[in-house]
Amino acid sequence: MAAPQDQVPAVVDAVCLGESMVTFLPSRPGRLADVPSFGRGIGGAESNVACALAAAGHRARWVGRVGADGFGDHLVDAVAAYGVDTSAVQRDPHRPTGIYFRTATDREADGFEVVYYRTGSAASAMSPLNMPLDVLAAGRVLHLSGITAALSADCLALMRTLTARRPGRPLVSFDVNYRAHLWRSEAEGPGVLLDLARGADLVFVGEDEAQAAWGVRGAAEIRRALPEPDVLVVKRGAAGATAYTRAPRDSRDTDTVTDTDTDTDTDTVTTVPALHVDIVAPVGAGDAFAAGFLSATLRALPVRERIRHGHLMAAAALTVPGDLGTPPSRAHADRLAALDADAWGTLRLGPGWTGTTPGADDQEVRTP
Repeated sequence: MAAPQDQVPAVVDAVCLGESMVTFLPSRPGRLADVPSFGRGIGGAESNVACALAAAGHRARWVGRVGADGFGDHLVDAVAAYGVDTSAVQRDPHRPTGIYFRTATDREADGFEVVYYRTGSAASAMSPLNMPLDVLAAGRVLHLSGITAALSADCLALMRTLTARRPGRPLVSFDVNYRAHLWRSEAEGPGVLLDLARGADLVFVGEDEAQAAWGVRGAAEIRRALPEPDVLVVKRGAAGATAYTRAPRDSRDTDTVTDTDTDTDTDTVTTVPALHVDIVAPVGAGDAFAAGFLSATLRALPVRERIRHGHLMAAAALTVPGDLGTPPSRAHADRLAALDADAWGTLRLGPGWTGTTPGADDQEVRTP
């Protein structure tokens, strides 16, 4: 049960706002019609980020709304078990907690199915009128995602409020998370997401979703479409990730700059290759990457290390069955993030590499 809001701590490292749902995971591969049973878990882009940040040693708060039902109890308890502050989560006696079912296959694969029961959920009623704006602003970082904007007109109004540029606001982090099926019309989502991203300070977007939503190809074109954020991180799948950071030309780190044809002369462009990962389940990697990048940002690490911590946190998620992997210890992650380019390129990570099993710290495998 959420604590009264007068007990909410004044300041945390990161506040993450969004809908979390109970997810039912199949006991075996196959069509939903053929799966005989499901295991229960939790899912939600923003609560995933909060859980990963808390597991990495940060003070993280998840804010949202759930029903006054058993699923809501489970969600709040499960997120809090990661060390996340859930004291500002609201309970709605009239609307249910959202749930969904999915198949065991990757969402990009043929035969993937997901069925949401979230219409009219407690989270869809979030608005600027019922959410604690002072609590949302009481973090060094406020992390949001485009999923929230798609839930309802009230949720969109809240997102517009939180991404409006104003003095004294926290660093606003925005993961585009374009999900075409969530929007009321195909024409609405892309424009809304572009507007919200332009109001953020730090934006995460995949090359594939930028092409699907806005018809732009390649990291440089995405930066041209989104010149406003101080930091733009373009996730490029197996090619790695590229970060555009606004900084004076004379402050650039020439070891991590890649020349591009961007229109501005104040961007440092940093590209870091992806890791070789023995994937157990291809879910949760995007949220984990955002958490790793944010963790390193909160620690004021250089941009190259921020991207590398993003890749490492994503590898922690990819090498476990569920959405949330236990991150490596900070010392372990820092050691890997500090490798030279050749050593980073030959690193291979598999199940247990984070140190959650005996001897796992020694399970990085160098490829030839």
